[in-house]
Amino acid sequence: MNVQEALAGYKETLEAYLDALPMKGAPDSLREAMRYSLLNGGKRLRGCLLLSSCEMLGGDEADALPFAAALEMIHAYSLIHDDLPAMDNDTLRRGKPTNHVVFGEAVAILAGDALLTHAVEIMAASGHLHVLEALREIIGAAGVGGMLAGQTLDVTLEGMAPDIGLVQKIHQGKTAALLTAPVTAGLLLAGAEESQVEAGRQYGYHLGMAFQIVDDLLDLEGDPQLMGKTLGKDREEGKLTWPACVGVEQARRDAEKHIQEAVTALAPFGEKAAFLRELAESTLHRAQ
Repeated sequence: MNVQEALAGYKETLEAYLDALPMKGAPDSLREAMRYSLLNGGKRLRGCLLLSSCEMLGGDEADALPFAAALEMIHAYSLIHDDLPAMDNDTLRRGKPTNHVVFGEAVAILAGDALLTHAVEIMAASGHLHVLEALREIIGAAGVGGMLAGQTLDVTLEGMAPDIGLVQKIHQGKTAALLTAPVTAGLLLAGAEESQVEAGRQYGYHLGMAFQIVDDLLDLEGDPQLMGKTLGKDREEGKLTWPACVGVEQARRDAEKHIQEAVTALAPFGEKAAFLRELAESTLHRAQ
């Protein structure tokens, strides 16, 4: 089974779980807005990373699913808020109108808030032996020292002269944090040793950095139809990106180096890490 087939299997399992979430207590309008963004396709990369990392050490998929779903809910919330007029002001996401275009800004904000808080509810209710450790990894990555830190730097430093140190901080928080947490949380749910969790942390960091560098490149060179969103906005808005600092060719080389580091970090897992290794290598060639 190749990496794309394995991803499709994880994604199918995760999509079914997400679709069945009852979201009890939510008014119909809020539930509709939450489901609109949560079920609007996407790669499900974060959830798949958690499921595969847990499985790699013999963990139970049923135990991992609430955490994988929570990651996808957190990601969906971040995209809803990222698309708002006060942030990136995007009208398309995955080829469809963004949440605030369909439901209005107020409901979109509430839908994002609801997805974040419901994600915590789902994880906390799992009853797993390592629930606190896994929850801490995920919420920490989404919080003030992770995604929110990266997003804040991203929006407040627009128009600044290119600075690779700042770009590294943005990418680490904005993207790498929430690609690292699925790996470490999945390993923790499977009862991993500290050294294994640290290896997973290194893998996730380098995978996340490469992923965002490739994303920067796709914003310059990608196909808008495949990407499902407006391209070229980073340059127009003066965003701090990797290519803006080092140029396109060096950015490609830097992405390749991060992937090499990610693959090296998997050495302690041997052949059990075949999926994670192939996933990292495929990141360099993604078109969306």
